[in-house]
Amino acid sequence: MKHVFKTTTAVLAAALLAISAAACSAPPKVSLVGKAASISTASDLMINGQKVADSGLFAKAKAEGSITLYSGYVENSEKEVIKAFTKDTGIKVNLVRLVPNRLLERVLSEQGAGKLGADVIRMSEFSSVSAMNKVGAFTAHKVPNYGQLDDTVKYDGGKFYRVFDPAFTFAYNTALVSEADAPKSWKDLLDPKWKGKIGTTQVGAGGSSASLVRFQRNVLGDGYLKAYAAQQPRIFDSSGAQQESLSRGEIQVATGVVSSVNIAASKNAPVKFVVPKEGFALYDYFLGMTPTAKHPAAAQVFVNWNLSKRGASVFAQLGEYPADSSAPAPKVMGIQLPAMKTGLPHRGMPDDLANNGKDDQAVWNQIFGYVG
Repeated sequence: MKHVFKTTTAVLAAALLAISAAACSAPPKVSLVGKAASISTASDLMINGQKVADSGLFAKAKAEGSITLYSGYVENSEKEVIKAFTKDTGIKVNLVRLVPNRLLERVLSEQGAGKLGADVIRMSEFSSVSAMNKVGAFTAHKVPNYGQLDDTVKYDGGKFYRVFDPAFTFAYNTALVSEADAPKSWKDLLDPKWKGKIGTTQVGAGGSSASLVRFQRNVLGDGYLKAYAAQQPRIFDSSGAQQESLSRGEIQVATGVVSSVNIAASKNAPVKFVVPKEGFALYDYFLGMTPTAKHPAAAQVFVNWNLSKRGASVFAQLGEYPADSSAPAPKVMGIQLPAMKTGLPHRGMPDDLANNGKDDQAVWNQIFGYVG
């Protein structure tokens, strides 16, 4: 037994040393988002051959110089989007980033007081966006390609749009888990060897977790959730905290968003995501401009850019599925994610989430013994 103990200790020490070395070494110079193939401002603002704004609107936007964006999107991901937008247009973005439930509270409070400070709002969860829209937090704006967008992308005459869908799957720490030993499917996570070594976010953590649980109940069944709970996973209140814990090696495997894993890996974290054979969850992110925008022209350009082919490309390069059904599925970290038509990406549909949200939360809390 002493020999086994020493061997196990040595392996663990080596793994922790690898994590420490990765954390201390200089991050690799990785550009997650490439430059636009072409940008022209000779007349209209044209990016990759598509008109993003006419000359008059773009001139006004440049004069305004910036926008204020309220966002519930993951901060590191949003900053990558902002970087690309500013590089393309020269327009700065002042980011106010809050977790989704806090952002909803702020928008409803500011709108109720007549002091909404955002030019543009980005938010997940259709119910939350609908609540904002109901109190008048959005104003209609039709993007240049409005006619080409289907009704799963544009809402209420252009008051808000579905822009992209992050992919919620699971990932592992490559310093602690070899590729050969890594789980390949959701059912693989039920192997006793993962007991106490995995992580998950609680169902009320936001739209991502709600969509994941809806996928798990629809595709894997409640029996799966019970078996997963028996693995004694560490439960997190946010996907961001969970990602950091996985990167540090505090857990070996965890549910995770592809774009967050991609960004963490680009900063030298030893993490890799998995495309499970049973599929994975997608959840919506929406965008709309406000009626009180202090920079209305710049806000319009920002919304136009997000819904353009260039915007779709930026989101895909991060690892998100663009809302535009004609856009290709993302390929990141050398891994091609499956196209929507394969049936493996399962988008959490607004009606399904709304109709089952309370029951999903109650069932999940009961199975995992979670009291908040």
